[in-house]
Amino acid sequence: MRVVIFGASGMVGSGVLLECLEDARVAAVLAVGRHPCGVSHPKVEEALHADFFDYTALRPRFAGLDACFFCLGVSAARLDEATYRRLTYDLTLAAARALLEASPALTFCYVSGQGTDGSGRSRMMWARVKGETENALLALPFRAAFMVRPGIIQPLKGVRSKTRLYQAFYTAARPLLPALRRILPGHVTTTVAVGRAMIRLALQGDARRVLETRDLNRLAAGA
Repeated sequence: MRVVIFGASGMVGSGVLLECLEDARVAAVLAVGRHPCGVSHPKVEEALHADFFDYTALRPRFAGLDACFFCLGVSAARLDEATYRRLTYDLTLAAARALLEASPALTFCYVSGQGTDGSGRSRMMWARVKGETENALLALPFRAAFMVRPGIIQPLKGVRSKTRLYQAFYTAARPLLPALRRILPGHVTTTVAVGRAMIRLALQGDARRVLETRDLNRLAAGA
């Protein structure tokens, strides 16, 4: 399987990348990002890209891909709805449409978030915008598309968050997170579980097209 990862230098993306490198079923990874992912491996080919609304230059490299793991995302903090929508909905759909043109048989896995609202009724702006993004992706004629909604994600295997506040939380909560995963399997997962679940979705699919934390942990356990 040949995959593309968007956001491989971020916490979720780097976790997914590590699982791809360890899985023999993944033959090659194209890592698309503004910054180097910091991983040198025979499977990895990097594509440093500046304009995430125009993929004209990258479309030849998108041909023949089997799966996309879209792990890019921004916090809604201090952003108005128009800006957040452009950096979430518009940015994601620009990549999805370019991939669809080059590899229509691809499986698209989008990392959304727990609490995302696909009905458009949520009072939380980010939840509505994420829901709109999910709905638009599900409407595209890919071979398959899956919306991944993790809750709290414990970084493992040396993965760290680039956001200082988040990393401080993970560091402080590290002794508690394994117990919380057992007590709250519907709310807590790991970068390993997210990566393994997404690989399994790309290879085998699932009856659910929108997957919550509990579903990710289930898929990872069977991977």
